[in-house]
Amino acid sequence: MQLRHVRTLLAPQDGTARVTCLAWSANSGRFAVCTADRVVLLYDEHGERRDKFSTKPADAKYGRKSYVVKGMAFSPDSTKIAIGQTDNIVYVYRIGEEWGDKKVICNKFIQMSAVTCLLWPAENIIVFGLAEGKVRLANTKNNKSSTIYGTDSYVVSLTSNVSGKGILSGHADGTIVRFFFDDEGSGESQGKLVTHPCPPYALAWALNSIVAAGCDKKIVAYSKEGNVIQTFDYSRDSSEKEFTTAAANPGGQAVVIGSYDRLRVLNWTPRRGVWEEAKPKEIAHLYTITALAWKRDGSRICVGTLCGGVEQFDCCLRRSIYKNKFEMTYVGPSQVIVKNLSTGTRVVLKSHYGYEIDEVKILGKDRYLVAHTSDTLLLGDISSNKLSEVAWQGSGGNEKFFFDNENVCMIFNAGELTLVEYGNNDILGVRINERRQRGVEENKRLAYLIDIKTIATVDLVGSYNAGTISHDSKIDWLELNETGHKLLFRDKKMRLQLYDVESSTKTTILNHCSYVQWVPGSDVVVAQSRNNLCIWYNIDAPERVTMFPLKGDIVDLERNDGKTEVIVSEGVNTVSYTLDEGLIEFGTAIDDGDYHRATAFLETLEMSTETEAMWKTLSRLALEARQLHIAERCFAALGNMAKARFLHETNAIADQAAQEHGGDGTDHYLVRARLAMLDKNYKLAEMIFLEQNATEEAMDMYQELHMWDECIVVAEAKGHPMLDKLRRGYYQWLLDTQQEEKAGEVQEGQGDYLAAISLYLRAGLPAKAARLAMSRDELMTNGDVINRISTALIRGELYEQAGDLFEKVGNPRKALECYCKGSAFLKAVELARLAFPAEVVKLEEAWGDHLVQQKQLDAAINHYIEARCSIKAIEAALGARQWKKAIYILDLQDKQTAAKYYPKIAQHYAALQEYQVAEELYIKGDQTKDAIDMYTQAGLWEQAHKLAIKLYITVDEPDLAITMYKKCKMYDEMVCLVAKYHKDLLSDTHLHLGKELEAEGRLQEAEYHYLEAKDWKATVNMYRVNDMWEEAYRVAKAHGGTNSYKHVAYMWAKSLGGEAAVKLLSKFGLLEMAIDHAADSGVFDFAFELARLSMKQKMPEIHLKYAMFLEDEGKFEEAEAEFIKAGKPKEAVLMFVHNQNWDAAQRVAEAHDPDSVADVLVGQARFAFEQREFQKAEAFLLRAQKPELAIKYYKEADMWSEALRICKEYVPSQLEELQEECGREAAKKGSGGTEGLLEQAREWEQAGEYARAVDCYLKVRISNNSILMEKCLLKAAELAIKFLGQSQSMEVTRTVAPQLVAMKKYSSAAELYLNLDLIREAIDAFIEGEEWSKAKRVAKELDPRSEEYVDQRYKEYLKNQGKVDSLVGIDVMAALDMYAEQEQWEKCLEVAAKQNYKVLHKYVALFATHLIREGSWDKALSLYVHHGAPANPQNFNIYKRLFVEMVNASGMNCAEAYSSWADLRDVLFSLCENLVKSSEANTPAHEEFETMLLISHYYATRSAAQGVKQLDTVAAKLSISLLRHTELIPADKAFYEAGIAAKAVNWENMAFIFLNRFLDLSDAIEEGNLDSLDHSDFQNTDIPFEVPLPAHQHVPEENREEARDWVLTMSMDQRLEQALPQDDRDTYEASLVAANTGVRSLPCVLTGYPVLRNKIEFKRPGREASKDTWNKFLMAVKTSHSPACQDVLKFLSHEWDREEQSQLSILFFSSLHFCPQ
Repeated sequence: MQLRHVRTLLAPQDGTARVTCLAWSANSGRFAVCTADRVVLLYDEHGERRDKFSTKPADAKYGRKSYVVKGMAFSPDSTKIAIGQTDNIVYVYRIGEEWGDKKVICNKFIQMSAVTCLLWPAENIIVFGLAEGKVRLANTKNNKSSTIYGTDSYVVSLTSNVSGKGILSGHADGTIVRFFFDDEGSGESQGKLVTHPCPPYALAWALNSIVAAGCDKKIVAYSKEGNVIQTFDYSRDSSEKEFTTAAANPGGQAVVIGSYDRLRVLNWTPRRGVWEEAKPKEIAHLYTITALAWKRDGSRICVGTLCGGVEQFDCCLRRSIYKNKFEMTYVGPSQVIVKNLSTGTRVVLKSHYGYEIDEVKILGKDRYLVAHTSDTLLLGDISSNKLSEVAWQGSGGNEKFFFDNENVCMIFNAGELTLVEYGNNDILGVRINERRQRGVEENKRLAYLIDIKTIATVDLVGSYNAGTISHDSKIDWLELNETGHKLLFRDKKMRLQLYDVESSTKTTILNHCSYVQWVPGSDVVVAQSRNNLCIWYNIDAPERVTMFPLKGDIVDLERNDGKTEVIVSEGVNTVSYTLDEGLIEFGTAIDDGDYHRATAFLETLEMSTETEAMWKTLSRLALEARQLHIAERCFAALGNMAKARFLHETNAIADQAAQEHGGDGTDHYLVRARLAMLDKNYKLAEMIFLEQNATEEAMDMYQELHMWDECIVVAEAKGHPMLDKLRRGYYQWLLDTQQEEKAGEVQEGQGDYLAAISLYLRAGLPAKAARLAMSRDELMTNGDVINRISTALIRGELYEQAGDLFEKVGNPRKALECYCKGSAFLKAVELARLAFPAEVVKLEEAWGDHLVQQKQLDAAINHYIEARCSIKAIEAALGARQWKKAIYILDLQDKQTAAKYYPKIAQHYAALQEYQVAEELYIKGDQTKDAIDMYTQAGLWEQAHKLAIKLYITVDEPDLAITMYKKCKMYDEMVCLVAKYHKDLLSDTHLHLGKELEAEGRLQEAEYHYLEAKDWKATVNMYRVNDMWEEAYRVAKAHGGTNSYKHVAYMWAKSLGGEAAVKLLSKFGLLEMAIDHAADSGVFDFAFELARLSMKQKMPEIHLKYAMFLEDEGKFEEAEAEFIKAGKPKEAVLMFVHNQNWDAAQRVAEAHDPDSVADVLVGQARFAFEQREFQKAEAFLLRAQKPELAIKYYKEADMWSEALRICKEYVPSQLEELQEECGREAAKKGSGGTEGLLEQAREWEQAGEYARAVDCYLKVRISNNSILMEKCLLKAAELAIKFLGQSQSMEVTRTVAPQLVAMKKYSSAAELYLNLDLIREAIDAFIEGEEWSKAKRVAKELDPRSEEYVDQRYKEYLKNQGKVDSLVGIDVMAALDMYAEQEQWEKCLEVAAKQNYKVLHKYVALFATHLIREGSWDKALSLYVHHGAPANPQNFNIYKRLFVEMVNASGMNCAEAYSSWADLRDVLFSLCENLVKSSEANTPAHEEFETMLLISHYYATRSAAQGVKQLDTVAAKLSISLLRHTELIPADKAFYEAGIAAKAVNWENMAFIFLNRFLDLSDAIEEGNLDSLDHSDFQNTDIPFEVPLPAHQHVPEENREEARDWVLTMSMDQRLEQALPQDDRDTYEASLVAANTGVRSLPCVLTGYPVLRNKIEFKRPGREASKDTWNKFLMAVKTSHSPACQDVLKFLSHEWDREEQSQLSILFFSSLHFCPQ
């Protein structure tokens, strides 16, 4: 088989993203991938991704990353997926039959440890392995899990056989365990099969062997008995890594094993019986294979990788095209996929026996498949996909096939007709008129398999089912005899069964049957069992079998010319055994009904076991045929003289009747009665006698047979006068014959119980007497009777029955004693638990002792444990060989007690060669030396050595162990001990070992230790020294930094030099980097060499670097030359300038870079400035035309006057900027600078440069002299106002005044503003200085319009100062706002209440909004209860928010919440009343509040009803009625409360539907949309479909899980009808709208259910109540005096004021008021 890549289903990622599981569905239509993100992706069979879903953690609080998916499998019907997770759970998801169906969890199985692997081999059965070593089974039907078997080692792998009837588990200790659900007759053993050398992570169960592989790089094939048959060893292949996973194809004839970047394929060769390896599939960068999944038709295999990729490969041996219509794909020797090229339909043709399929033909109008194997024939119907495989010996292809029937194929071969039903793997047994019987005209019978364990027989003449046979094992062969009355069939366990069609009886007649056949023309059977030939000459007596020893195998049966021979193959020879033709002939005569011929034949034979069986058969058949003379002869021959004499007398009667009446006389009633008596059918004889009115003869018959009871019955029926005499005679006869027991029964039947008891006691049957006494209460009070019975019971040692009697009469002490004497400890313990608890422990010990005496040691263990007798329990466990249980008990004991027993158990495990367990037990028993001896005797020197090391460690001498390991060069073990006991020396140890191994030349091992010591450089250096550059490069790349491997490559290339270095660096893509590195490292010769050979464009760059290197070395002339070669003469100039070699710099600049001459002059100038030769420097800079540099240097020297001079002369455009900079610099210098500014300002002022003078004054900054600062500012303002323009003076004033304000010179600033008529600014200055009187005066005199502004600012001032009380007198609304801002709500509302209703409610609304924001919606509700609810539209959102908060609040579904609901109801009622009177009447808002009122009324009434037991159904109905308002209330909460309420009153149908809807909503909230909701349950109801998605879960997780469990439990209940109940409208009973008519009924004000009849109307339109509910409510209130219910009635009566019953309500309330409590 070859693998061909088809497509990439999932692209790999850059990092680790392990594909944890892959799975194909059983119908090959779906493929599932579980990614590292725990998301399951679903693909169709064409590789298109169609769906996905996320898995869930066992507990949401640990998050979605708290687990890893370890196993995944599809159910056999492909509609479910099982997921095994490491958070100790298995989930089963129902994914539906269509893409996009909702994914729901239908089962979950919580475990005690992590799930490690998982299979789903059969319907309802999931098998999974656990980390603790157990393999468990989960049943999806009853939702329970159980342990199949347990081990002590982690389960690393699970696989099933081809049929799915058996499983293999691989464990971390290498153990492989086999288990069968059904061994299908193979006889293979169960339990531990083999111990693999390493953990078998890659495990596959092929058709003929088991393949295992793991980290040792070996693939081992084991036989079915666990023997090694083949080994593929890749341990010496350095490119091979460990094997991680394996998968066998569905036919079991190919295995794929995954490792790193490679898939290995093993193909089974049936003819040679060995595995052959195909060419491995190697794919670079595929990385480790983590999962494999084979498509169920064997045509594809999918591969999951460590990086998250999923690849699909095509698998086939060969392909061919048949008739240009069909494609034949051979996916294995025994499996072919036949594809119709026109329709695309596919059929998988497979040999279930693993035989190789030869040519496949398509016949019968291209509809039917025919194929041969060496031993079977395969047939199939392509259109129905029904396939069959039947045993078929080769006949040269001469068969003729007829496909006229759609269900059955007819095959003619060598004159034989064979029928094969499509889909049935068995040949139909057919017998059509093969041997006629006397009196039977037609004989057409058919036997066939209904399923693998059930046979049906059909009579084709009468067209009826002749019988159905159910068997306990798979049937593989069947055949009818020629008359169709007997059926032989054989099962997979090689048992031969005989079935009598007429009597419907089944008998096992032979075990280990390898061959069976009817002898043609007879009912003789020939079979082989091991080395015996078995012959049944008379199949009616199957226990009579003739047996002969054989040396070979029967191959055929021949009957010709009156001779019958059995052909036996004995190796190279063929031997025939001749059968007794006479015995065969007898059977034929019997079948033909010729009994005279059969008698004559038997007369000639001597008596033997076969002859005796024939006489018996003939006697039975003769009696059935009423040939009484022959029957008489048969019984005489058999020596049964009694029957012979009886028949002789009967024959005489028959002969006389024949003479008198004609005929053969057998119809005479005496003859018929006697024959019935002979057949022991006395009732029939009685009936015959009574038909002839021969009562006396019937009674005589019974008396003669001593059948007195029947005789008396006849006498009673006929009213015989001798009845009493018969009874007395019968009783006396019983006494005479000492049948006291029967006599007692007669007395008991006649009601004389004392007499019966006496007779029972006389008969020595005290137990029967006790039973009678205990069944009659009147006898239990009779002490004498009880004493007699108990004495008899004890005397007869019937202690248990005596104990029962004593316990019944109330004497527990006596009962306990009797139970103990009779060893009835179960009853004794049960009685002691009730009557004598202190004695239970002693009884348990006695019980255990008794069981030990009875050799039932295993049963005694638990009783000793109950009795706390640990030593006895241990000894019993050891005696019963219950080793694990003994270990368990010992582990609970103290060390001293347990020590002496551990070695005994260890010896047992040592004998079983389970040395690891034995070692642990020896150590527990402080017998380490015995464990070492055990390993020594077993030749396991390494384990003995390790144990000795442990001994060193145990005695606290780990250094000795380390030294020993070092001497033995067992470095791995040495490192383990160092890591454990000297962790600080671990790194040094690795380095030391690395150096030793390097010195020994063991470089790879040295590499390991260097790397473990984190010293990769030593590894690289080791390989470099040994000229192993490739290895050095590999290590550097894998373990070094980003540039390490590049450096190694560089060193490698340097060692090579020349063209070789260039090629190497080019190969690695490091050429340019190497050149740069060489140049940077100063290796210029190598750099020039590389650049010259490969990258000449890099030469200038290298010259430049070389020049810079020479410059650093002080070799300036050489550097000059290199700079010029690099084309960088300017760099040479700068080099000379830097070194102050001005002449050389000038020379180079003039010769190679004239533009650099100025740079030379600048350099000279800079040097002159540093030498403070200012005139010389200025001259150089002016020559270089760089006056700005001169200015810069003068500024740096703080020579501002020179700088201003140069600027004024050469750069006048920058003069103003320079002057400003000069001013800023002066300001920075503090007082010294300030004086300069002031002096300059005065100079500007004197010169008439007033603008510049103002600027200088404004630049003055003096923090420590405010007076001077104020003078400067005022001077600047004064000059600006006097001499500058309006705009400039305004600008200066706006600059100066704020600074004066900042200096708190408010009056000066205001005066400045007033000078320029800036009235508002002046007012602001006075306000800033809190000079309110001046501000008011200025406003009043100069700008009256600003008076209001001043007043407003004054109010703000009062507010800011918190002087609210002063503010009230000025602006009450402002004061109220301030109270609100300061959250002084009580004061605010108190003041607001004094204003008006509108003002009050403004601040009530503000307060309510504040409370709601803080989460105190209950206090906000109380506000409106206290102050009323006005119909202000601006308040509507508050009312709605109060409603929303309350319906979303938790803990409101109880009687205690009534007051809150009543407050909300009353507020909404007040609001609705106000709305009716307002302009908002009948608006949508009004209607919405009316609905909210109704909802709050329902909630309030529900809370009231919850407090009264009689009203629980009212509360439930209210919860259900609220569902029609889920557009306003949270849908999940509403459905949960409705479901719980319905469940509480046992309305399970509604509870199931509502809670199921709640769970769907809960899942929708998690997913974030309602698209997946199914509304089918709520069709034709008024429960809305389109509801808002709740933002969060309203029901706690614990309650959700309880609801989920209950719904899951109820879904299994077949009695539950998953439909809403309907009323006489054929409508859901709680729906207001009739489904058929659309008529809307009004809801009842007490339940919300529709009022259909017996209604009570209210004055308020649209308010009605059901009369029955109303009366029930009134009565409940009257009896319970519930204040909440009284309040509900008060609301209904006072607010909605009922018309008919208003007076009655008044009377009712008065009666409530005065009724006694």
